[in-house]
Amino acid sequence: MQKSVRYNEGHALYLAFLARKEGTKRGFLSKKTAEASRWHEKWFALYQNVLFYFEGEQSCRPAGMYLLEGCSCERTPAPPRAGAGPGGVRDALDKQYYFTVLFGHEGQKPLELRCEEEQDGKEWMEAIHQASYADILIEREVLMQKYIHLVQIVETEKIAANQLRHQLEDQDTEIERLKSEIIALNKTKERMRPYQSNQEDEDPDIKKIKKVQSFMRGWLCRRKWKTIVQDYICSPHAESMRKRNQIVFTMVEAESEYVHQLYILVNGFLRPLRMAASSKKPPISHDDVSSIFLNSETIMFLHEIFHQGLKARIANWPTLILADLFDILLPMLNIYQEFVRNHQYSLQVLANCKQNRDFDKLLKQYEANPACEGRMLETFLTYPMFQIPRYIITLHELLAHTPHEHVERKSLEFAKSKLEELSRVMHDEVSDTENIRKNLAIERMIVEGCDILLDTSQTFIRQGSLIQVPSVERGKLSKVRLGSLSLKKEGERQCFLFTKHFLICTRSSGGKLHLLKTGGVLSLIDCTLIEEPDASDDDSKGSGQVFGHLDFKIVVEPPDAAAFTVVLLAPSRQEKAAWMSDISQCVDNIRCNGLMTIVFEENSKVTVPHMIKSDARLHKDDTDICFSKTLNSCKVPQIRYASVERLLERLTDLRFLSIDFLNTFLHTYRIFTTAAVVLGKLSDIYKRPFTSIPVRSLELFFATSQNNRGEHLVDGKSPRLCRKFSSPPPLAVSRTSSPVRARKLSLTSPLNSKIGALDLTTSSSPTTTTQSPAASPPPHTGVEKLSPCRSPSTPRHLRYRQPGGQTADNAHCSVSPASAFAIATAAAGHGSPPGFNNTERTCDKEFIIRRTATNRVLNVLRHWVSKHAQDFELNNELKMNVLNLLEEVLRDPDLLPQERKATANILRALSQDDQDDIHLKLEDIIQMTDCMKAECFQSLSAMELAEQITLLDHVIFRSIPYEEFLGQGWMKLDKNERTPYIMKTSQHFNDMSNLVASQIMNYADVSSRANAIEKWVAVADICRCLHNYNGVLEITSALNRSAIYRLKKTWAKVSKQTKALMDKLQKTVSSEGRFKNLRETLKNCNPPAVPYLGMYLTDLAFIEEGTPNFTEEGLVNFSKMRMISHIIREIRQFQQTSYRIDHQPKVTQYLLDKDLIIDEDTLYELSLKIEPRLPA
Repeated sequence: MQKSVRYNEGHALYLAFLARKEGTKRGFLSKKTAEASRWHEKWFALYQNVLFYFEGEQSCRPAGMYLLEGCSCERTPAPPRAGAGPGGVRDALDKQYYFTVLFGHEGQKPLELRCEEEQDGKEWMEAIHQASYADILIEREVLMQKYIHLVQIVETEKIAANQLRHQLEDQDTEIERLKSEIIALNKTKERMRPYQSNQEDEDPDIKKIKKVQSFMRGWLCRRKWKTIVQDYICSPHAESMRKRNQIVFTMVEAESEYVHQLYILVNGFLRPLRMAASSKKPPISHDDVSSIFLNSETIMFLHEIFHQGLKARIANWPTLILADLFDILLPMLNIYQEFVRNHQYSLQVLANCKQNRDFDKLLKQYEANPACEGRMLETFLTYPMFQIPRYIITLHELLAHTPHEHVERKSLEFAKSKLEELSRVMHDEVSDTENIRKNLAIERMIVEGCDILLDTSQTFIRQGSLIQVPSVERGKLSKVRLGSLSLKKEGERQCFLFTKHFLICTRSSGGKLHLLKTGGVLSLIDCTLIEEPDASDDDSKGSGQVFGHLDFKIVVEPPDAAAFTVVLLAPSRQEKAAWMSDISQCVDNIRCNGLMTIVFEENSKVTVPHMIKSDARLHKDDTDICFSKTLNSCKVPQIRYASVERLLERLTDLRFLSIDFLNTFLHTYRIFTTAAVVLGKLSDIYKRPFTSIPVRSLELFFATSQNNRGEHLVDGKSPRLCRKFSSPPPLAVSRTSSPVRARKLSLTSPLNSKIGALDLTTSSSPTTTTQSPAASPPPHTGVEKLSPCRSPSTPRHLRYRQPGGQTADNAHCSVSPASAFAIATAAAGHGSPPGFNNTERTCDKEFIIRRTATNRVLNVLRHWVSKHAQDFELNNELKMNVLNLLEEVLRDPDLLPQERKATANILRALSQDDQDDIHLKLEDIIQMTDCMKAECFQSLSAMELAEQITLLDHVIFRSIPYEEFLGQGWMKLDKNERTPYIMKTSQHFNDMSNLVASQIMNYADVSSRANAIEKWVAVADICRCLHNYNGVLEITSALNRSAIYRLKKTWAKVSKQTKALMDKLQKTVSSEGRFKNLRETLKNCNPPAVPYLGMYLTDLAFIEEGTPNFTEEGLVNFSKMRMISHIIREIRQFQQTSYRIDHQPKVTQYLLDKDLIIDEDTLYELSLKIEPRLPA
């Protein structure tokens, strides 16, 4: 029978007395009993690691105690209440703080406690955490692991010392043996001297024997040393040193190239511009030159010294000591810090200077220098931004191959830590200036120039190829050319979307862009986006059938010219949905910003920047957020670091929504949160908008001033008063009351061709009407003249504005979303709408906040569903939750017609099957080729091979979901499970390269091999013409394999034209300078195109290695998210546009036949058999 455990009750009472008197934490807490719903209030006292509880504060004897060592404490949510009590009781229970103490051993039930104040609860949790000695236990575990590690090291050293001792003993024995042999030989020599002196000549046989013995001794010595050297060469230490030396050699080559780039920057741009600034008519001032090239010359001198030191170390090879060089470099890092902080400002100054045509002409003259190799000044200014992260990666690789006992390991680790500190700042600056560099690059491609791109507040959104359909009078389409235009090159346009403008260009054969003379630059503030034509327009109705509902209209109504219509045709329904979604969001932002501007200008006491400053949460750093100096498309500072809660708050801030923030968030949210959390936040905003919106935002929504209200009431005929508070107000962003402006911002934003217009900007309550008896509408003829192409979704009463007062029905609130935005964005509005009593104002506020919240939820869901459909295809639970939310929105009785229509459109897009996806998939191609007869290489033309290689490459490249680009999954051990499509792309690249090499090696005679090489080079050139640069690299990498490259007799038979063409192709896809030639080529080509995926994976790895996802405080590094999003957007741009190439199963069967592929070792053996090595 097991004995019970005894304890000293006196000692326990003494500890309880000390706890009551000197306890760490004392106070009342409610303790949950065995019954689930009963709580008893006890007085608790914590002393060291023992928690006592008493019946009351005056009790001397404890009712119980808990030993807290090894326990954990965590907060728990409030338990659900079964019955509904009075409101005050419920509120009191909601405010209580619940937490649970979990004990580490089995059999002990958790201790559930609660307190009245949250601060008190946090203090109790902190005290219990300290009493549990968790930190000490963790530290003990760490010390124990270190101790075990040291013990293992000591044992290893003992074994090594023992081995060395045995070797020394063996060597001593050998030395003694050799000494005895030497003594014996000396004695023999002494005995032989008399005989040798008597003999004049030695016997020839003896000489031969001695010669053979000498040869044998030399041979044995050389063999022994050869064995020693070979053993060392095969040892892990030698392999590590070889890799380390190779890293250093690569570092020297990269440093040499970097110094050359800095030399071009200083001698090709800085010094000539200094001389130009000193001329009689300077195109640029000395201050601007200093601002653009800050510290550039000093950085060049610094790296010249560093490069000379590296070359001196190489001269002393194989002894490579580099730590002292980095010790010289580290004190100069403040020069880089100044350059990094000035980088964004330097690009802004450069953009401003380029508005001077003399400077722009001079700069183009400098950039035409052959040494620049077609690179722009912005490119050279960016090189120093990427040098420090390169050093970090190099040091990381060096440390991986540097032994722990190496003399310079600590110095290298110190240098790496210092460089990483600077890199964190540099990554933020690179992210902030990425957009400026992109705009300047596009501006340089346009032959005529484009001044609007020199505005640093312009944010690039997307680009792509669309077909422009010609139009005739009154915006009606011409049916004469509809059938053939989509197939003609003359209708193809390269389109660029920015936050404020839409550019339409044609591309010349040389790759340069030309703006259209009419309608080349469209200001989005003057545009109306229409997906579905008016049902009454017969011509427009027919156009939808002709184009397969791939067309959409942009009605442009400039204030100083006649209105016109631009009709564009997208290659696919998915791409049309993406274009419509982005354009509509840009116009939404302009509308919201415009309404804020006009409201504040009319009040004449506050401006939009002041409104932003009035809310410190939008620009002031805090413990859970840090801002950048750069403004986004909504003129609000970009987020640098933030908590997940603050990011979700920015996503649902009803005052504005930046499209660049929305794209970045939807691309990268899975790194720091889940889709369920995002959807839950949207659901809370819709269901409980008042409780989900920050208090400061609500204050800015409804800030009013009674004094200003009295001034408005004095003059009831004020046109400004009527314009501001007429219900519903016009959708205008200017001070005029033109019906054209009222119609401009009426949006129709589709999800795909099956979905009707999504209009979240113009709506009215169907239950009420608003009339103004004090004013008459404008003449009918005037309206018709100004509205030749009216938006079909604009209500009739919004096509003109009545200048008089208004009357309203007290029982209902008739406020459109436009009115909601106009009043809601009046953050510091100085008056209430005249004629509204208190009940109407309360109803109006509630209606405004609910409608604005609904619009925001629908807007985010529209982007999510239309541009990130893969999230819902892979997560059926998420899809069902979104469907349930949308169905709940549809059941809202106060839903406006346009909101109801938008909700139905999103529901239709989400619930419909993927029947419209006409794209080929690799599985379909493999299935079609299974039953086909295989073709041979000779029977296939180069054009057929190039087209089908391009088709296969694009099908595989298009199938990669964007979430595989997050987290460097392709470099992990479980890469096949985490990134199956990226690995499939890599495998296909290797298979195609192996197929090319195998096909060449299959020919026994030299002429056939040379013909095969020429044919594959022709295939690569056709791939280049088709913009398939992945295919070009597949073929050129195969031809550069050692098994093919060493065939000198075969290459001697290849024509000079083919060799020159191959050199040109290799230069295009070369990895030199981070694929600088390939990047420049991709900028100048029209989609569709297939880029080399490895280039983007290198960029992503570069970003991931340089900066963590979270800061030390646990905040999300949103600057890094922006950089990742930029790369993913560029990849998706090439994924969206498909090739119009017919699938030929006979060709793809040959290309996918793995039986034709020969492995690398066999290829090299065949190569040696075909052309053996020449004797040395």
